[in-house]
Amino acid sequence: MIKRIVTGCFWLALFLHTTLMQAQSPSKIANEPLIQMDYERLVTRADLYYTEPVKRSEEGQPIGNGRMGSLVWTTPSQVKLQINRVDIFGNNSSSNNFFERNTEYVGAAANVDLDFGEQVFTVPTYHQHLSCYKGISTVKGKGITAEVMALPEQDVIIMHVKDKRTTPNPIMTNLGMLRKPITERGNHRALSKLEKQDDYMVLTQAFREDDYYCASAVVIGLSDYAGPAERTNESTMRLSNAQDATEFTVFIASAATFDSTENVAATAVAKMKSARKQRYLKLLEAHQAWWENFWQKSFIHLSSADKEADYIEQNYTYYLYVMASSSRGRFPTKFNGMLWATGGDLRQWGNAFWGANQSCLYNALFPTNHMELMDPLFNLYFHNYFSLEKAAEQQWRSKGIYIPETMGFDGVPAIPDNIAKEMQSLYLMEEPWAQRSARFMAYAETKIPFLSRWNWKHTGEWVAGKWIYKERGDGPYGPVNHLFSRGAKIAYQFWQKYEYTRDENWLRERAYPMLKGIGEFYRNFPNVKKESDDRYHIRFINDNESIWGGHNTVEEIAAMKGIFPVLIKASEILNVDADMRPIWQAFLAHLSPLTTNFDYQEDPREKEIWVGSLPPTSTVRGNGKRLPDGNTMPVWFFDLCNPGAQGNYWEIANNTFDAYFKTEEKKSTYLHVLSKLPIAGAILGREDAIRYLLPNQLRRAPKQEVMRNRMDLSEGFYTTNIQRLGRGAEALHTALCFNGPTHPGGEPIIRVFHAWPKEWDATFKLLTRNNFLVSASMNKGFIRFVEIKAQDKQTCRIQNPWPGQAFVVYRNGIQEQVTRDDLLILDTEKGDRIVIMQHGFEPARIIIRN
Repeated sequence: MIKRIVTGCFWLALFLHTTLMQAQSPSKIANEPLIQMDYERLVTRADLYYTEPVKRSEEGQPIGNGRMGSLVWTTPSQVKLQINRVDIFGNNSSSNNFFERNTEYVGAAANVDLDFGEQVFTVPTYHQHLSCYKGISTVKGKGITAEVMALPEQDVIIMHVKDKRTTPNPIMTNLGMLRKPITERGNHRALSKLEKQDDYMVLTQAFREDDYYCASAVVIGLSDYAGPAERTNESTMRLSNAQDATEFTVFIASAATFDSTENVAATAVAKMKSARKQRYLKLLEAHQAWWENFWQKSFIHLSSADKEADYIEQNYTYYLYVMASSSRGRFPTKFNGMLWATGGDLRQWGNAFWGANQSCLYNALFPTNHMELMDPLFNLYFHNYFSLEKAAEQQWRSKGIYIPETMGFDGVPAIPDNIAKEMQSLYLMEEPWAQRSARFMAYAETKIPFLSRWNWKHTGEWVAGKWIYKERGDGPYGPVNHLFSRGAKIAYQFWQKYEYTRDENWLRERAYPMLKGIGEFYRNFPNVKKESDDRYHIRFINDNESIWGGHNTVEEIAAMKGIFPVLIKASEILNVDADMRPIWQAFLAHLSPLTTNFDYQEDPREKEIWVGSLPPTSTVRGNGKRLPDGNTMPVWFFDLCNPGAQGNYWEIANNTFDAYFKTEEKKSTYLHVLSKLPIAGAILGREDAIRYLLPNQLRRAPKQEVMRNRMDLSEGFYTTNIQRLGRGAEALHTALCFNGPTHPGGEPIIRVFHAWPKEWDATFKLLTRNNFLVSASMNKGFIRFVEIKAQDKQTCRIQNPWPGQAFVVYRNGIQEQVTRDDLLILDTEKGDRIVIMQHGFEPARIIIRN
């Protein structure tokens, strides 16, 4: 009887409590977005304003359409551009003529300048403004205004000029080669040709070596034409406008091809003529409409009394602008220069793609709701699948696919079988390096040293007309040779695109082949073996670039622990390879644990942390006790130590993160541009990682330069880049709206303001895994609401934004429930709009006008 009375009282209390809560909250709210954003005002906060000309070209303002682009800069009498494209490569990965580092041609198509015949771009009348919202760089000088933009849907850059000078000089448009008309390196030839056709100028360049061919063309025409083009020297041609023209447009079209039968000049001419047929105002209207639509897909708005949050927002918005301007082509934009090189087509680190560096640009893009900006990265690897499959077999005697850390645009070239056989023996450490054959060394002598398989080659010098290179000093090891986790990370991103879009066709046709290819590579890799402890070990491999020749490195063990669970889950979703699942599950179950300091029999009073490798390691780059490489943080990348992580990973992750800062406070720590420590801290919910590490990484150390265009030259000469902005964007997304699962392949959980400093205000709209658009707002530390738009029929999981407090759930404007659960789980239909807010607070529409 007593038990019944107590039970009855409990349910009565619950009924009264729920009724009271429902009575205090409206039963309906307007079924429309709670945030009204003035996108133009928001994005304009990231604009660049120059009141004096730049002192060097690398500080120019970027304009591009994702395929072609340029910085815009001035001399006293000229507006200058270097036309660059993502699909120009002077050589392929089989070349035997670029054995000296940093000598490959890449990216550049032409030099272009508009010469006004007198000094018009000088202080105090000089102004240059980059509008990120409109994608236009406007240059003003004495009586001159020039608007420069890259048309989004056409490979044409236009410069619209207004000349209000009282006595104007003729304006010359100059088109220049990047090198002499004929440039040879061995049997590699770079040929450039200028010609005039009708009322326009054409510059073509072609690269040939053996059966390799790549060509480009730049064509320039004017809306107001005065006379035929004329040569000024062997490498430059010019057009002049009508002297009485006070307003005219320059049309600069470009094209590139790998097909020697294509008339690339005709392709570029057609593009120029098509654009020139249209009125400038019509082109401008379409251009601005494209950018307006781009900005409405997502946003982040930040503010704080100390302006640190505002500074982060400016850099974030600018990052999105630069990626939209440079990543919509056939190939990814390269980390070292992107579309912004200004010194011809030479740049430090050559024309290969470095996986870690490219990740700085691309890892942050999923939450921006701009999947199209990821396409070039996915295409690079998927379109080279068969070469990666051949590389796994030839180089490592394995199955599946091998994705090297550094790779050319054309994948990994096949090599003669006898070279491959010896390479396997040497690289798998089955044969001493001292016994390598003269035949092998002769073959390697002329190969590109930045490509992973030849990365044991280092610098060198010319001696009596012959390039003599040095080896790195530990046999076949180099920074990026015995490194396999890049393949796992790329495959994991293919999986993540499925998580964000829930596109099963993508999973079946693209992601699953990549996942299976990487999983089978690891499982069949000759140096993955089950040892006496009944665990699979991996030996003679790197921990990123930091440790060579290691054993169970954190990079590779984390990669396998990340890739196999999602491979198994993808197999289940697609109902394929059922016979392989038990094999993969057994492999995963018997995989060695992540290496920690306790494996070195450290003082048990010390906290357990992850370390780079078990012994033995290389004598050149060893020290397995060092912390995981801060530029990669693989355990964090593969969703192994998210909130709710299995086992003791959460505790070890926090211990490991703290170990990076034993001797230095975060407030005074300036991280490398590639560092993922702010991201790792944000995953762990550390507000100080965002409060201090993030803005410090954006600023760089006091003696390290950030240029006026927010870019830097951290990678060397002509490597204008935004790597640190990409890392910052990824950390920012994680802090505002972390949505990782508790383990790889698990169900994602949305956690708003997961690591956000309470004294900073923030409002955002971001895409999450399971294809939800999530909006939320925090003001003075209080979360005002969370709004979730279902873009597919999916289950939504969200952590209570007000821990321990009751909150109200509205679906499509109708109150659905009141709860104080720690985890809210909702089944949604496509188009559902879910709003949650703390109980007792009225919904209020937020209008943001900066």
